[in-house]
Amino acid sequence: MRRTTWPAAATEFLALRLPPGADLRRALEDAFSDTGATAGFVAAAVGSLASAALRLADRDVAHTVPGPLEIVALSGTLSPDGPHLHLIVADADGRTTGGHLLPGCPVRTTAEIVLALTSAARFARPTDPATGYAELDFPA
Repeated sequence: MRRTTWPAAATEFLALRLPPGADLRRALEDAFSDTGATAGFVAAAVGSLASAALRLADRDVAHTVPGPLEIVALSGTLSPDGPHLHLIVADADGRTTGGHLLPGCPVRTTAEIVLALTSAARFARPTDPATGYAELDFPA
């Protein structure tokens, strides 16, 4: 296990309110990129989606969840190399589906997101030879 720390005072928070039609993943990527931060994570998220595109566990293709949907949980890390984000949504009957957040998740009414950002650490996503995926790394 590797670890890194940074002082809480080095963390800034960015609040976002995404309008109807905004693509959730692309909006998060763009907002993070615009800040110039070198590391970040999702601190809070609520809202609704018209539909969701997710990559489910051990699958290589997108799974589309028809809406309307409520965002139940959104978590993950943000780096200059790209994000790693997981989303759980609930349909009108309360059934939940979760997976890796892909582009193609249009906001239905609103999405209220708070990102925690810092440049006191640097997150990177090199390919891990053990998994074959771009995994979180934080060079010293």
